[in-house]
Amino acid sequence: MVSLKTGILGGTFDPIHTGHLILADEVKNRLGLDEVIFIPTGQPYYKADKTISPAEDRLNMVKLAISDKPYFRVMDIEIKRSGPTYTADTLNDLKTILPEKTELYFMLGWDNLEALPRWHKASEIIRLCRLVAAPRIGQVKPDVDELDDKLPGLQQSLILLSKPEVDISSSLVRERVENGQGVEHLVPAAVASYIKEHNLYCRK
Repeated sequence: MVSLKTGILGGTFDPIHTGHLILADEVKNRLGLDEVIFIPTGQPYYKADKTISPAEDRLNMVKLAISDKPYFRVMDIEIKRSGPTYTADTLNDLKTILPEKTELYFMLGWDNLEALPRWHKASEIIRLCRLVAAPRIGQVKPDVDELDDKLPGLQQSLILLSKPEVDISSSLVRERVENGQGVEHLVPAAVASYIKEHNLYCRK
């Protein structure tokens, strides 16, 4: 049986933006992935005290953003799961859902890579997938040796990228919408229309 190479890009996606798509495309092309699965979070444990948009809206925006890319798809497994969202649980679920021998490539930013040793079941995460870490503009390159001391085996699992350097964030999009500024250059056109039609991120 031929192994499938599947990229995993999780996030709140509140909203999904062009930077997410650039990262997914870059990793897919560079590593020769067969597909990339976008997985919107349910209630991230690290944002338990913050208000995020309804899961339905975040899921719909992801669907709109990737609709013209047949090698991208979205799964709602974290949204359907009750309680806090943990990456280790999601990877274990994917191992039972996806075809046998599927190789998982989990995408994250350099900042999240730095924090990985503190994640829930971090050792299990690096056993279940390859990590693909990408920078954002202004971030300092992680000390991989130091991280491996904290989480043995991390270095063997890691693919450390130097690009793309994304300088877009969901918080920037939300802030611009709240201030009445355009976001068409930051999100796909269909997502910009959805935000407007559903009155998301506006001052209440």
